[in-house]
Amino acid sequence: MPTRPCASRRTVLRGAAAAPVAGLGLAACAAPDGSAAAAPTAPVELGEETEVAKGGAQLYRDHNVVVSRDQDGTLKAYSTICTHAGCPINKLEGTTLICPCHGSRFDAVTGKVVQEPATEPLTELSVKAANGRIVAGPAD
Repeated sequence: MPTRPCASRRTVLRGAAAAPVAGLGLAACAAPDGSAAAAPTAPVELGEETEVAKGGAQLYRDHNVVVSRDQDGTLKAYSTICTHAGCPINKLEGTTLICPCHGSRFDAVTGKVVQEPATEPLTELSVKAANGRIVAGPAD
């Protein structure tokens, strides 16, 4: 059975009202393959260091990570699991991440919310360049 990326709280509550014996629970958002979306729990190699230009960002959908590089060359990485409902963010426009579930937007350079409904920033990850490759993982 195909899985939708996310159900809104309204949809879940509406369904619970229609079938009260089913119980009340919030469904977790799913990754495209139907598994629960999650940020890396161990360091992962993402790609070539040259993929992220100064002042730009690169989205690594397969790992739920975004990496940005500021004008002085410093790399930053964030989980792309939306802090509003746990949906995997799969769209990057410039340096703005856009959640497909409820429209939250985040700055890929700072991780901060730029449009609600999310109110919490993205989770920062550790990131480094090693042998010309970008490696990111849980914060140290």
